[in-house]
Parts: sequence; C-alpha cells; structure tokens
Amino acid sequence: MLDFSSRQSLTPDIAVLHQDLAHWNRRRLAPAAPHAQWEEDLDEDHRMRLLEGRWVEELRQDVRAEAAEAPSDVEGFTAWFEALKESGPGQGDPLFDWLAEEATAEEMDWFLTQEAAGEAGFDDLVAMAQVKLPTPAKLELARNYWDEMGRGHEGGMHGPMLEGAVRALGLKPTIEDTVWPSLALANTLTAFSTTRRYAWHAVGALGVVELTAPTRVSKVGIGLKRLDRPPIARKYFDLHAALDVRHAADWIENCLKPLVAENPGVARYLAEGALIRLRCGLACFEAYRAHYRAELRSQGGLSLRRPAFVDIA
Repeated sequence: MLDFSSRQSLTPDIAVLHQDLAHWNRRRLAPAAPHAQWEEDLDEDHRMRLLEGRWVEELRQDVRAEAAEAPSDVEGFTAWFEALKESGPGQGDPLFDWLAEEATAEEMDWFLTQEAAGEAGFDDLVAMAQVKLPTPAKLELARNYWDEMGRGHEGGMHGPMLEGAVRALGLKPTIEDTVWPSLALANTLTAFSTTRRYAWHAVGALGVVELTAPTRVSKVGIGLKRLDRPPIARKYFDLHAALDVRHAADWIENCLKPLVAENPGVARYLAEGALIRLRCGLACFEAYRAHYRAELRSQGGLSLRRPAFVDIA
C-alpha cells in the first residue's frame, strides 16, 4: 500500500522525494528575514509545489473510490467517519501491543526517533488549516489549538512537551535517518494544511488523527512506563491518550457535522483526507515492521524473539 517507488512521474527515488519535501517544508515554514535570493526561492517553491501536488493527487487517486462510498448526509457521514476508529487502515495494528509489552529500550527509542523526525507539528497544522473556514469549524479548530498551546501556559504546550521527551531520552532525529513513509506522512499533512485547495482534506485528516491516536499513544505510554522511562518522557503520550478522546468528539460535533450540513459536497474530500492520513500511517507501521524484522535477522534472534507482527506484510 502506498508503494510509489515505481512511479516515475514523481521521482526515481521516493525516499529522496520525501527528504527533499521535508527539507523544503522546514525552510519555507521557518520565520525568515528579507534576503536577496527571494526570487530563486520562489522558483524552488514552484518546483517543489509541483512535486508535492503530484504526490497528493496520486494519493487521492488511490482512495477516490473508497471515499466516494462515504455518505453525504450528516448522520450517515458521521457514522462512516466514526467507524474508521475500528475499521480504518492501520487500526488495531499489533505493532503497538508489541511496543507496549515486548519492545526493548533500544527498539522503543528507534520508534520514537522515527515518530519525532516525522512530526509535522499538530498545532501549526491546525492553525494553518483554519484559515477562512466557516465559523463553526473555525471555532472548533481554535479551541483545539488553544489546548495545543497549553491554554496559555508554556509548560502545557504539546509541541515543547514532545521535544522535552525527545531530549530526556537522548534521541537525535534527523530527516536523513528517517524511513520515507514517516516523512511522507508529515509532508502530506503539511501539504493539506498549507494548500487551500486541500482545505477539506486537512480537516478530515486532522480529525481522524484525533479519532484514532488515543489507542496508539496509550500503548506507547504503557511501553515507556514498562521500560521505566522518566515521567517527562511519558507525559506527552499519557496526555494525548485521554485528551484526544474529547478532541475527537468535539471535532465531529462542532466541525465535521456543520461542514457537511452546510455543503454535503465536502464530505468526499473530508473522507479522502481521513483515508489518506490513515493509509500513510499504515505505511509507516509497515516500514517500522520491516526495520525490526531486519534487525532481528541481523542479530540472529528472529526465532528466539518473534514479535506478533513479524508475519504481517
């Protein structure tokens, strides 16, 4: 799923594409001062926007038929969306039970390094996605953003909380050492939130993060506690295991329902965004499994420590 390595319309090397997009996103979103090379930057932006857009359109093509099955009435769409928590791509993946119950400290650290390097910054994605949205949706994203900002207290800000966990564990995430599906996930969410033609995709994708994250992050928190990692390393995951349940309910009630009620035509784009986010997540889990299988084989321990997910393609 999401194997674009043979699609020459994008790039001969999918990993290079997403490394380039990740570096470009880091540059273009960072605060900067006026400089003499701004015209060259615009040329580069145009080239990267084309690559980004082609990538997203490939993803849309892959989910279009499935997304078309989503109802366009409020109650029908709500039921379809909520069902993604159980039946969506990547849900119930055994990787997370293994992280909770069996992974070593080194294996957990590798997973967290990948996740940190591929983190797009949920707070910034929400802030950019809310631009010019209809009022009910805009207000819900504002409330969500306020929570991400620690409700005005630096110690409660979610982004720095994750950064604190990374520092406490001594992790050093880099773009070059991150598997490409993790970079692709961040690049895709960034494309949605920074490109207004994908505004509804952004809302669907960010909403499904809130819907599906609690189960996964709770198991990561359990694994960190089992490994006796310090509370500062667990705080981010324990917080989201509880808070995102309420966020998901509010997102559905105050954002998705009003949007579909006002314009049933946006349901297909909300659905596409949600499905693309989940499929990108599943591609990450598959890449992580491939890494762990390779590591176990290289250590000669595949037959001795056989994770439950080892036979899953």
